[in-house]
Amino acid sequence: MTSFDVQRVREQFLILQQQINGYPLVYLDSAATAHKPECVLQAMLDFYRTDNANVHRSAHTLASRATQKFEQARQRVADFLHARRREEIIWTRGTTESINLVAQTWGLQSLQAGDEILLSAMEHHANLVTWQQVAKQTGARLRIIPLLESGELDMQAYQAMLSTRTRMVAIVHVSNVLGTVNPVADVVRLAKQAGALTLIDGAQAVAHAPVDVQALGCDFYAFSGHKVYGPTGIGVLYGRKEILTQLPPWQFGGEMIRKVTFTESEFSLPPLRFEAGTPAIAEAVGLSAALDFLCEQLAAGAEVYQQQLLQRLLQGLQQIDGVSLVGQPAARQGVVSVVLAHAHHHDVCQLLDAQGIAVRSGHHCAMPLLHSLGLAGTLRISLGVYNNETEIDALLQALRQALELLHD
Repeated sequence: MTSFDVQRVREQFLILQQQINGYPLVYLDSAATAHKPECVLQAMLDFYRTDNANVHRSAHTLASRATQKFEQARQRVADFLHARRREEIIWTRGTTESINLVAQTWGLQSLQAGDEILLSAMEHHANLVTWQQVAKQTGARLRIIPLLESGELDMQAYQAMLSTRTRMVAIVHVSNVLGTVNPVADVVRLAKQAGALTLIDGAQAVAHAPVDVQALGCDFYAFSGHKVYGPTGIGVLYGRKEILTQLPPWQFGGEMIRKVTFTESEFSLPPLRFEAGTPAIAEAVGLSAALDFLCEQLAAGAEVYQQQLLQRLLQGLQQIDGVSLVGQPAARQGVVSVVLAHAHHHDVCQLLDAQGIAVRSGHHCAMPLLHSLGLAGTLRISLGVYNNETEIDALLQALRQALELLHD
């Protein structure tokens, strides 16, 4: 293994020091939500203790400090994604709301009957259902890019599907079921050649490797704070300024207005145009601290470490009778799903929990993908920077025991 100091990292997550059912907690569900290091919790506590006030409204000292921290957090996100400017970062509640914002502003304004929206067969419901409903409202057509048997995107099929009717390509960066890392730079390049816009769902990507939206060339990029060791209730939508300035507001109220009369309203420029009401201020501060933490770990070798841990997991799973991997993508990050020959995934999940091991079972908000694979659900194992070899070995041993028990 790399020299990445996982023990030092684990010391920053007090939640991992507890026992579940008399066993040390082994948390392997970070794709659902990641735990929060002490620096994130402390940043939010410090804000509430010393700087708590509403932002962009009052002139008193606390309000000025709160606004400064809030906008510094926005700049931190811009730096993290390598956006050109801070104004291209919009605060949302998470990836789901970010995608809905684009669909309800650009989608309803721009799409019409005959237009086409391209999604992949591996999309999370947050992306699929949102564009499905907008297509119904506008008369646009939803088209699904198929997958190869490996669980990778069929790029030949994708290229053949692009046409002058393609208006939007909305695709996941990393699959939350298969762990597949999509070649999003190539996806974006081909979409541009067809004159289409692109939206990337980065919820499962940003915690595992650096993201550069300018290098990707995408028009929109979305992620959630709680997937990158930050708070829940805060998310990000990156959008190119040239597009954001052309979009109407989605929600209305305070914060997003420039001038109001009883009959008319003038709206602020982006990003405030899309941030009606009091925002999640402490959560933005916490997310900024989380990104500092994550970048520190990536600089220390966390990306390579997590890949090594992933390979240990994959090799171990392949040696257990009755366990089959779902997908064999050449590029994978953080997530492994398996099906079990002689046991139900829910039963195994409960037996693992009895030994303090937290994994996820079910359809993982990707029912159409699993249906296309002939599956009702899987057992999903997902990694974070705090996981170690001992935990992987404990999972593998407990999984063997569970399958033996259920098979008998």
